[in-house]
Parts: sequence; structure tokens; C-alpha cells
Amino acid sequence: MLLFFALLFVALAIAGATAFVIFWPLALVHVRDRHPEIGAQLGAGAFLKPAALGWLLRGDYRDAQDRSLSGLATPARISLMVIIAGLALAGMLWLWAQAYG
Repeated sequence: MLLFFALLFVALAIAGATAFVIFWPLALVHVRDRHPEIGAQLGAGAFLKPAALGWLLRGDYRDAQDRSLSGLATPARISLMVIIAGLALAGMLWLWAQAYG
């Protein structure tokens, strides 16, 4: 039963990844087109850069005061948190199953 829930959390992470690959590139294109100073801060090829992902997780996009950017970056942030939480919970359940299973 534990491994079933672990797989369920992996499925949750996959769903988060699907939303992430939709919204994060759109947010990055918006940053490139309308906020060159933020784009310079994130650097080229920011899709999986740890600094850019940290910027997204911290919610620093709100400092730009751009509702369109917030509308694209907020779902990307939520989906990134879902990916992290799903994988962390799946890993914890897998470890539990290995230890006590």
C-alpha cells in the first residue's frame, strides 16, 4: 500500500512537471520581451538554472509589479512546488517501505 501511494505522489510530480513546462517558458519569454533587467539577472538559458528556479520559488517576480508576469509565473511556481513536494513525499514513502516494508 505504501508503494502505491509513492507511485501516486510520483504521478502528482509528473502532473506538476506538465504544468511547469507550459507556464515557465511563457514566463521566461515574457521576462525576455518586457523586463530585460530581470532577464539579465536570470541569464541566458534560465529554464533549469538553480538561480532562476530560486528566483521563481521565492516569488521575486512580484517585485516587477507586472500582473501579466505574475499571471504566468504564479502557476509555474505552484507547479514547481508540486513537483518538489510530490517527489519528496514519494521518496519518504519509498524509504518507509524499505525500512519497515
